[in-house]
Amino acid sequence: MSFSINRTGGVRPALSAVVLVLSVALTGCGGGTGSTGGAGSSAAGTDAPAATSGAAGTTQARPSRPSAGAGAPAGADAARLPGLGPRTLAAIPGKARQVVLVTGRGRNSPVSEVTLYRRTDAGWEPGAAWPAHNALRGWTDDHHAGDLRSPTGVFALTDAGGLLADPGSKLPYDRSGGFSVTGTGFEGEPLSGSFDYVVAINYNREPGTSPRDWTRPLGAGRGGGIWLHVDHGGPTHGCVSLAQGHMKELLLTLDPAEHPVVVMGDAASLTR
Repeated sequence: MSFSINRTGGVRPALSAVVLVLSVALTGCGGGTGSTGGAGSSAAGTDAPAATSGAAGTTQARPSRPSAGAGAPAGADAARLPGLGPRTLAAIPGKARQVVLVTGRGRNSPVSEVTLYRRTDAGWEPGAAWPAHNALRGWTDDHHAGDLRSPTGVFALTDAGGLLADPGSKLPYDRSGGFSVTGTGFEGEPLSGSFDYVVAINYNREPGTSPRDWTRPLGAGRGGGIWLHVDHGGPTHGCVSLAQGHMKELLLTLDPAEHPVVVMGDAASLTR
């Protein structure tokens, strides 16, 4: 689910004018209801505890204290990951050998860059680097449904899917018409095809299920449906979006045997 901003970077006031028509089988990318087997409660007006971790892989880093439950520190070679501070590095599980690093341009910016890293005996080696979008209003350490910000933190990547056929993903892949999306974003860009390829980010979700599953371990008020998905040329509701070809390459790269994670946030937050 996505929104757009004007060309000067300011948020236009009439968000209600955004036309976002999703299939009845799916409400994804940041919030809403709809389920293929999880708890289906509305995110709107729901109070939830301000927990920092729930099920495995759902940890969100906070500025006031180290994140909990994300696994053991990644080791000394993690220092080779550029732009990451000690708190962020400590949240990367020691078993992780693939990192998708999403670095936001600014705290309130919807523009970011994605770089792939692979851990080798010599340390972390960079791979492809791609332009990306994140949420309309930037980033937050305390994500809630409807805040139009992407959650910062370190999250496991365990499940994928999309409207298109599996291109050869090593992650479990759910192909479904439930990934259909129509309508337009805030600047009138078409949303069609945004969910052709999807990788679920394990923020407030149940690992090992389809990205379309609506189970929310931290409660509906903490948001969910945060994905890597196909870019439509504008900011997102909470997800990170990449060009379709780059999403396909990502699906061919991520390997559950390598315990991939996404490390995401604005550049300043990641240095903590």
